This record gives sequence, C-alpha cells and structure tokens, in this order.
Amino acid sequence: MDTSTHIYVAVVDDEESVCRSLGRVLRAAGIQPVTYNSAEEFLFDQKRPRFDCLVLDVQLNGMSGLALHQHLTETGSTTPVIYNTAHDEADIRDKAKQMGCAAYLLKSQPAEAVLSAIHQALQPGDTNHE
Repeated sequence: MDTSTHIYVAVVDDEESVCRSLGRVLRAAGIQPVTYNSAEEFLFDQKRPRFDCLVLDVQLNGMSGLALHQHLTETGSTTPVIYNTAHDEADIRDKAKQMGCAAYLLKSQPAEAVLSAIHQALQPGDTNHE
C-alpha cells in the first residue's frame, strides 16, 4: 500500500450501508473516500477535494448517477466514473458505457471488484472514453 500518494474517491449512494462499507474498504486500501448520500449533496459540497475517481449509484433519490455524470461531463470533468448498482438493466448499462464510464459493477460483486476498477481507472493512458 502506497500511502505517499493520496487518492481521493467520491462514493455517491443513497444507501448509508453502502457508503459506510465502501468507505471502510477504500480506507483499508489506502484510498481517501468521501461519501455522499445524493448527487445534490455532492454538487453542493463547496469543500470537496479534486477527486481522482467517482463511484456512483445509478439510481439515486433526486438526480440519478447518470444525470450527475452527464452534468459533470458537460462542465468539463474528465474524472473517471465507476457505476455500482443493484439494478442491472441493459439499456442503462449501455447508456453508462456510451457516456464513457470506467466500469459498470453490480453491488452484489465483492468489494475487491470496486478496488480493482478504481486502480484500473487511474492507470495512465486509460482510454475508456471512446
């Protein structure tokens, strides 16, 4: 574990248990998580750090994870996005991939899948965006 580099990852999920458990897993891996219970909470956080990666739930109360990703892209963000969802619907998965997500994961997958996706998304020269 390299603690000389701080990697900041936002976890946006309306399930408190998911935020808590992913936060623990990320901290154990030497990653600095910041959790949000909604897309709006994320957007209104004036003190948020520059994130290296975002882990978004697809279906959130209020603005969806897809809408948040689209908004961030339209404002010039190139931060990699990983979707972590309980609802695997082909049309939503296709839209997420068209938007250039780094990974589309199911919440039923082990936490190691999220860690692996984050590490892969942060690799230099990653070309998941088209």
